[in-house]
Amino acid sequence: MQFEQFRYLIPGWLDLLEIMIVAWFFYRVLMFLVGTRAFQILLGLVSIGLIYMVAVQLNFNMITTLLGFVFTYGVFAAIVVFQPELRAILAKLGRSRAIQFLAGDSRSAVADAVADAAERLSRRGTGAIIAIEREVSLSVFVESGTEIHATVSADLLTTIFTPYSPLHDGAVLIRGDNVIGAGCVLPLTQSQVTDKSLGTRHRAALGLSEETDAIVIVVSEETAQITIALHGVFHRDVTPKQVRELMEGAEKEELAPAADPSEASSL
Repeated sequence: MQFEQFRYLIPGWLDLLEIMIVAWFFYRVLMFLVGTRAFQILLGLVSIGLIYMVAVQLNFNMITTLLGFVFTYGVFAAIVVFQPELRAILAKLGRSRAIQFLAGDSRSAVADAVADAAERLSRRGTGAIIAIEREVSLSVFVESGTEIHATVSADLLTTIFTPYSPLHDGAVLIRGDNVIGAGCVLPLTQSQVTDKSLGTRHRAALGLSEETDAIVIVVSEETAQITIALHGVFHRDVTPKQVRELMEGAEKEELAPAADPSEASSL
């Protein structure tokens, strides 16, 4: 009976579940902010909060009053300062697997557009490299090219890779249903590539697939073949249908075998 007064301090399973959800949310937000300008600002706000607590304990009335005004109106300032990050967080939430499951039509439309573009480029013998972002962000590679905010379409992709266009010499990066970058430079693989017919585009595609979980599609200018690089593995001479199937079921990470097993190499 002596612990009866503390019975409300014993959490139930719903309380534990709520705590876990809130902790996971803050963890994901912090992981997203690490290394960004917003994270430095957040550290500054935490420092101000600690100063305020110390000032209250020491009865520094002037400091507590001034910081009180800061906290009162600082919320509105924070919304303005963190606007880009808040927008990015909401966009990333929209790309989560749970949301994408409910919005499967969007992913299917992107897969159709990319497969159609790959087929057009292959028929024309136009070289191209397209990287589709998955869990690992490709934002760092956008900085090496030109940032774009445009909805994915087969016409847009084929136009970008038109020879002698300003952005044709580089990679196109896709996030969700948007093209986020063009003319981007990707890291070349350090693995030994024995096939001399594979040029810089293929080495860049393989390099990105080794560093990230992106699906990288390459159209060869010399052979007009479509190649997919995924997790450091080349899948050569794939069809537009295989491109579409892989993108629609990317979480399964399955790809039908190439026509010639020797064309698929794990490097």
